[in-house]
Amino acid sequence: MTLRLADVTALLDGWYDPAWAEAWDAVGLVCGDPEQPVTKVLLAVDPAPAVVAEALSWGADLLVCHHPLLLTGVHSVAATTPKGRVVHDLLRAGTALFTAHTNADVPADGVNDSLARAVGVHDPDVLVEEEDAAVDKLVVYVPRTDLDAVRAALHGAGAGAIGDYDTVSFTGLGEGRFRPGQGAHPTLGAVGELEVVPEARLEVVLPRSLRGRVVAALLAAHPYEVPAYDVLELAEAPGGHRSTRGHGRIGRLATPTTLAGFAEQVAAALPATASGVRVAGAPDRRVETVAVGSGSGDFLLDTVLATGADVYLTSDLRHHRAAEFLEHDGPALVDVAHWAAEWTWLPVLERKLRQAVSARGDTVETRVSGTVTDPWDFRAGR
Repeated sequence: MTLRLADVTALLDGWYDPAWAEAWDAVGLVCGDPEQPVTKVLLAVDPAPAVVAEALSWGADLLVCHHPLLLTGVHSVAATTPKGRVVHDLLRAGTALFTAHTNADVPADGVNDSLARAVGVHDPDVLVEEEDAAVDKLVVYVPRTDLDAVRAALHGAGAGAIGDYDTVSFTGLGEGRFRPGQGAHPTLGAVGELEVVPEARLEVVLPRSLRGRVVAALLAAHPYEVPAYDVLELAEAPGGHRSTRGHGRIGRLATPTTLAGFAEQVAAALPATASGVRVAGAPDRRVETVAVGSGSGDFLLDTVLATGADVYLTSDLRHHRAAEFLEHDGPALVDVAHWAAEWTWLPVLERKLRQAVSARGDTVETRVSGTVTDPWDFRAGR
């Protein structure tokens, strides 16, 4: 099989639903022909000129970035501006560009999850749950000969994720009975005759926000003219549930350490940058519970203060907000480069992409960009 750009973007949209993006965000396919073949994918944080040059030099068919190239509206992509030149370079080379930004921040295996796990947080929980994280269950009856194809279509549309697990489903075996009426065009059997078919009951869960996409994938993949299926809205379990989608993460380290020790752990886990790792708090303070917020994390400060965390790891903290936060004698602060924190998602995405493409019976070559796009080049003085 030939892997198409549309196949890859369907996987990405299934994992990082565009509906989860903030209203101001710009995500999805920026340029590229959905029908073009994809053999090489480069993953990066920023679609900066140096990254695009790396993609073109390597011969990438697709560049997947976290940050958008065109976040605000433009009236021209002429090659007289840096962004315009990026668009022209990509189009000339036939290299597609895809962005997953705030929609990739919030789910399991997203940017927040990846940062938390990279610095040693065990089994992180969502810090601020998304309001629309409701869940459905889809039940469908499929001829056993078509079971794998239908299951793959549902997973490709984003169904079958539970916590840290994906491609989750349940199958029960049985038989289906039906008699096609006048006007029917049955895949199996004949009009007016009772048909008995070995079938399987296939069950998957899915985010309610993906219901339309998953049902459409089911109808496209199912061999029957009129498939039998149910969509069930799942109630929240008594005592609440553990959400897998939302802002920030919080959890415990496997082994408690000091603030100084945790800062060194962070420095070792993240790629090096000129700004390094900034720390506010006593070096010998005990650290066990860690809260993280990928990207610019000011907006989570008040939430973190009420959690009982020992430290909050994030980026781009402003002077006054950080100073006022520390006056409450709450968690310590660790501030790292925005680019370095979000880079931790790229190896996770690479693993998911390789596994999903392999499960389709296709192949793709992937690479995590080694180009540092943190805007700061060096520090002077102490």
